[in-house]
Amino acid sequence: MSQIQSDPSSLRPAFMTPQKLLPDEKCSLGCPILDCCMGGGIPCNSITEIVAESGSGKTQFCLQLSLRAQLPPFLGGLSASSLYLYTEFPFPTRRLHQLSSALQSQYPQIFVNNYDPCDGVFLQSVNTADQLLDIMPQVESFLENSKTRLPVRVIVIDSMAALFRAEFDNTASDLIRRSSLFFKISGKLKEFAKRFNLAVLVTNQVMDVVDSGEGANETRIGNLNGMYSSGRRISPALGLSWANCVNSRLFLSKDEYESGSVGGGESGFQSRQTRRRLHVVFAPHLPGLSCEFVIRREGVLGVNR
Repeated sequence: MSQIQSDPSSLRPAFMTPQKLLPDEKCSLGCPILDCCMGGGIPCNSITEIVAESGSGKTQFCLQLSLRAQLPPFLGGLSASSLYLYTEFPFPTRRLHQLSSALQSQYPQIFVNNYDPCDGVFLQSVNTADQLLDIMPQVESFLENSKTRLPVRVIVIDSMAALFRAEFDNTASDLIRRSSLFFKISGKLKEFAKRFNLAVLVTNQVMDVVDSGEGANETRIGNLNGMYSSGRRISPALGLSWANCVNSRLFLSKDEYESGSVGGGESGFQSRQTRRRLHVVFAPHLPGLSCEFVIRREGVLGVNR
């Protein structure tokens, strides 16, 4: 009986430097200010979460990423299509087409022969957390075998919190089942992100902080001492278990301010506008940066103030 000789070099552990663990490929959002705040864009091989109250711009970021991923790498894209799983109804089709038209106008040399960037965004509605877990095999098959014009390298889930909002009670058994679903869903997403080098972007909602003690709502996670939006103290929905499932968390805040008087005289009134900011709550490759942004017809743009 002969003995198989092992190559000693094959048994050596694959040591690496910390830099190798950081994301090296990112998808730009098309704005230098936003990209600078996020270290170049939304990273691949990673799950990025955007937390914000309703009307802050979460979906705007998702739509913009889904379209700009189709640009070639020298323009900040991934030369890739996107899979958009939406849980909030109806899907903002009109806004997607508006952003698509703006992108076509900006890069006519890329989108030739009347190609519509909307054709590179594949949609799937999801109603429950169990359904999201159940369709993971179909998602995997789609990533492996899709006959799309560009390979799928972006997955968006908008929003994760909507899947868990009314389905679970605040009982021990439901909380355990909910946490189990968190880890199963995020585990599959991380597997896909690593295997196919995907950028995964999920959105999360917020809840008001109602207690001032040392409860769960007061737990500090990341760079911020507290999250404030619309004059209220808030915290991300889904709790600490879900926070441990994502690699990076971004927070969008919004606040109204008086921008001046309109009309003049006693009949005049104060004009109010909304100021929005993007904050890096935690990320393995980023410091605690923030920047102001606005939402325009052509998309989300950072502002230097």
